Amino acid sequence: MPHTAATIRAQAPAPHRSPVPDPTASASPLDTATALLGLLADTSTEPRANDGLEALTLAVSADLPVLLWGEPGIGKTAALMQLAETLDLPLTTVIASVHEPSDFSGLPVIGPDPASEGIPMAPPDWAVRLVRAGRGLLFLDELSTAPPAVQAALLRLVLERRVGALRLPPAVRIVAAANPPASAADGWELSPPLANRFVHLTWHHDPDVVVRGLGGTWPVAALPALAPERLTDAVAYARRAVCGFLTARPTLVHQLPSTETVRGNAWPSPRSWDMALRLTAFASAAGSGRDVLALLVRGAVGDGPGYEFLAHLDRMDLPDPEDLLADPANAVLPERGDRRQAALDGAVAAVNARPEKWRWQAAWELLAHAARSGPPDLLVTPASALAALRRPDWPAPPAIEGLSGVVALSQRVARAGAEADGKARREAERERAETWR
Repeated sequence: MPHTAATIRAQAPAPHRSPVPDPTASASPLDTATALLGLLADTSTEPRANDGLEALTLAVSADLPVLLWGEPGIGKTAALMQLAETLDLPLTTVIASVHEPSDFSGLPVIGPDPASEGIPMAPPDWAVRLVRAGRGLLFLDELSTAPPAVQAALLRLVLERRVGALRLPPAVRIVAAANPPASAADGWELSPPLANRFVHLTWHHDPDVVVRGLGGTWPVAALPALAPERLTDAVAYARRAVCGFLTARPTLVHQLPSTETVRGNAWPSPRSWDMALRLTAFASAAGSGRDVLALLVRGAVGDGPGYEFLAHLDRMDLPDPEDLLADPANAVLPERGDRRQAALDGAVAAVNARPEKWRWQAAWELLAHAARSGPPDLLVTPASALAALRRPDWPAPPAIEGLSGVVALSQRVARAGAEADGKARREAERERAETWR
């Protein structure tokens, strides 16, 4: 039965044990060499987190074509082999650069009556094998060395899953790999239409992993599992996030880069935003961390739009300022420092938008609560801004007593800044005086 995204589970492969002939027995030199090779292949595995492999697995689970970018020899193919083994999918490798366009669009086969039956396009053998198997992982290697004519032929395969007259089964996933054009043999930039059909992931090697692996212990990553109870909420969250962001930033719906190099990578379009929505839903359903989500989103729409979208997600996850002001003593504030300060700044901004005595006092209670439950240095900016909003007839609230240390810190910071500015001015004046001597 084909594996679905919801049934993916991490299974560490069993340690590789090759049969090792007894080197003490009477053997030929080749048998002895085989025994040595067996000892070298006798390795074990250990679990190790890998954000890149987790992002790759989620994109494959989401049925999106993935393009792995990386220098030669850093383990892209090994990662694909591990992924195929874990998902129990047969791996089919096609070297794109050594094929003709007709190998992907199909070869014309003339039948007995072409005038009435037409001329069908015969698919290559690897496509026939995938259709017969009904499932598999299609690995398009060396994509950046494929000439433009081959890239054009790949468009229909990557987007529509069609090869000649065949349509690949839904359980077939597509992953490609490419070296940067500067390090590829006769490399080509990817055409914008082809590049925009992929989720682009940059593959890196970890020196510690390489050293430990050469010592006999290779890592195996724990791959993400989708939680069935999260699916509905994950879809609603992803739709709200992407639609809300594009409503605020409509110019990023479609933005074709101006340079050829950037056009050959990830960039925003309606197609790639649809991929970003799908990836956000899958990452949410899997409970993946922010680093994995960042790899996926930036791989779909590019670095700039991706970072903006991630910042939008942070703002979207912040508590409502009005809820914080309504019950400041029991407010639940984010743990992460930047998001915690953003929540406090939002509450002060809400008071500034509608200044009322009780709201101003509630904001001080919120800051006092934050001082008891988190680092006080995050309160300097919101406390200074809130103090500036005081009206003459508003008495100082009791909560401000607990913030005396914050106020003192704010004053020390201001004095240190003034001293630094004064010292810089004196140094500049001294240098100018020496220049005119």
